[in-house]
Amino acid sequence: MDSLAYAKAHSGEWERLEQLAKRRRLSGVESDELIQLYQRVAGELAVVRTKAPDPDVVLRMSTALSRARSRITAEPISPGRAAIRFFSVILPFSFYRIRRWIWAVTAASIAVMLLVLVLYATNAQLLDTLGSYSAQQAYVKQAFTAYYKEYAHSDFSVLVWSNNAWAALQCVAGGFTGIFPLYVLFQNMVGVGQSGAVMARFGDLDIFFQLILPHGFLELTAIFVAGAAGLRVFWAIVHPGPYPRVASLGREGRHTIMVGIGLVFVLFISGLVEGFITPSALPWWLKLVIGALVLAGFWAWVLIFGKRAARSGGGQLGSSSTGWHIEYAQ
Repeated sequence: MDSLAYAKAHSGEWERLEQLAKRRRLSGVESDELIQLYQRVAGELAVVRTKAPDPDVVLRMSTALSRARSRITAEPISPGRAAIRFFSVILPFSFYRIRRWIWAVTAASIAVMLLVLVLYATNAQLLDTLGSYSAQQAYVKQAFTAYYKEYAHSDFSVLVWSNNAWAALQCVAGGFTGIFPLYVLFQNMVGVGQSGAVMARFGDLDIFFQLILPHGFLELTAIFVAGAAGLRVFWAIVHPGPYPRVASLGREGRHTIMVGIGLVFVLFISGLVEGFITPSALPWWLKLVIGALVLAGFWAWVLIFGKRAARSGGGQLGSSSTGWHIEYAQ
């Protein structure tokens, strides 16, 4: 079954169900219509989940049914439950569906960074283009380390978070160009590679990695995610697949917005690590372990919750004796 064609054929019913569920007052006829549409759409959701579990279609139908159910039972949607669903279904699924793009972008970006680092570190003429010897020495011995201790921990965390979040959101928003994400990724990796080469020139490459990796594990991953999400938007335009080009762009755009919102939270966490863990007096090995654990936690959240949401078609709504809750297919 073609889920897109099925959605087109029944979208009128789903829109009508959403309209009735949003009204503050319903007549007797409209109340009967709401119940009938709810039962019909619930049956259609079962068909979609069985024959063509497209996550976007399932999420749309589930949302309409949830509103209608709350209207019928006069039970308001709990903000707490909505938040749980947002963080356990919608956000991880938006990351999970582009995981292979993230991995590809990560591999390519790290390769560029290492290539730049080696090229500059092994070529004194290239290094000299980055500034005078004395300026580079001052950068290594003073500025690089001072950067992490110049501000109070809380102020530094907010500063880092706001800067990185803005850069990531720009990368996501400019994805339709296909060029801007690549430009942002390339500029970031070249800058990191050049900084590493300068540090290596004065024998402080170990300090370089000790200072950037605790928070960099998650921070750089967030940048890679932003680049991957932006490139997916561009790819939706170039290769829309079975969807019309506008529909493909809209479909990808909805998920990309969720990725952008999710990155705000991800970068907030990396900002906390950079503000409180990186400049702390903890042993360097412990800082690296903390950074690695934070990154592992991010990917565990994406792969476990995202995969579960994908398997269930984006999550389905079930009932219990205490109200309506989210259930997942096992």
